[in-house]
Amino acid sequence: MGIIKVENIRVTAYHGCLKEETAIGSDYLVNLKVKADLQKSTTSDKLEDTVDYVFLNKVVVEEMATPSALLEHVAKRILDRIFKEDTLITIATVAVSKINPPIGGDVQMVTVELTEKRKN
Repeated sequence: MGIIKVENIRVTAYHGCLKEETAIGSDYLVNLKVKADLQKSTTSDKLEDTVDYVFLNKVVVEEMATPSALLEHVAKRILDRIFKEDTLITIATVAVSKINPPIGGDVQMVTVELTEKRKN
């Protein structure tokens, strides 16, 4: 078993429950950690034997581009796509952080983190 992390993916997106959030957008950071059997790739040295982190980044960017009211919803969509499109991944964790959220206080960011295991 091995771990691949794609960290601090920066995107501008239009998530939120407030009308202003979906109109002007906000900055987000997304962190992704996946567990998979990487044994074959350690000896083959071939991309097709591992989890392609270019693919992981692409899924995050594409799913973040679709507005959601809740960060939980977009995080779940990211996880669903990762499991659907890459059969090597057994466990995945995604953390979606809204930077400078409009919550009436001095808050650097709010983060929602979800972890799921592949369902058989």
